[in-house]
Amino acid sequence: MDLTESQVHSFIVKLWLEAVADEAERAAWHGQITHVPDGERRYFTDLDEIRSFIEPYLGGTGKGRRGVMRWIRRR
Repeated sequence: MDLTESQVHSFIVKLWLEAVADEAERAAWHGQITHVPDGERRYFTDLDEIRSFIEPYLGGTGKGRRGVMRWIRRR
């Protein structure tokens, strides 16, 4: 299968747990996602923001895009 670079997207997702300063027993997940080819980066506190970040890179509304979005929603 020959894929051009414009057809391949790589993302790095980093997650970490941060304690909330006012309540020692509470913690919140934070993260960062980076689109490797162009270096675009976003920080987030809600995992749904991962999907929002990736969607524009998928382009179009084809069957492949729907399958990927369904897979992301299940995560």
